[in-house]
Amino acid sequence: MEAARIKNYGDDLYLQRTYTCIRVLDEDLLVQARMIRYDVIGLAETRRRRPFNAVYDTGEELFLGTCDSRGVGGVGALVNTSLSMNIDSFEQLTTRIGRLRLKRCGSTPALTVFVVYPPTSNYDEEEVEAFYMDLERFYRQDHTFFKVIIRDFNAKIGPRRSSEERHIGTHGLEWNE
Repeated sequence: MEAARIKNYGDDLYLQRTYTCIRVLDEDLLVQARMIRYDVIGLAETRRRRPFNAVYDTGEELFLGTCDSRGVGGVGALVNTSLSMNIDSFEQLTTRIGRLRLKRCGSTPALTVFVVYPPTSNYDEEEVEAFYMDLERFYRQDHTFFKVIIRDFNAKIGPRRSSEERHIGTHGLEWNE
């Protein structure tokens, strides 16, 4: 799960902060989301066979896309009440790329949020390349001026190697090359 706070400063939009966690169960999603301040939470590995859309009594809106035939992938988005009135659409473009379109409302400009779940390094190079080609094509075809990509970077950073690396946890197996 990645959460983003989108701030409007004049003509520019900024991602104020992001949060990431490995996986959240459906029933815990709203509980966890309410513990942080967010506008949009991008979800990866939803692994659903059918798309799902829900509007909660709090006004938050949840979109979940589908996975492939192997049960891999699926992306989604949870939109905070403060932006739910701005929702234009959510489309799952592939099992690894979703697009949330927010329409202009007051001082908030139109915005497209791509929620992506790239293949890990365990996948064939061709599949990884195809993913990034698809993402680039969808990004270029979208004519919204403001675009944001929320993604899980699948980073491997390994354990802390020295006391100066306080930003790194004490757990992990290996470092990226």
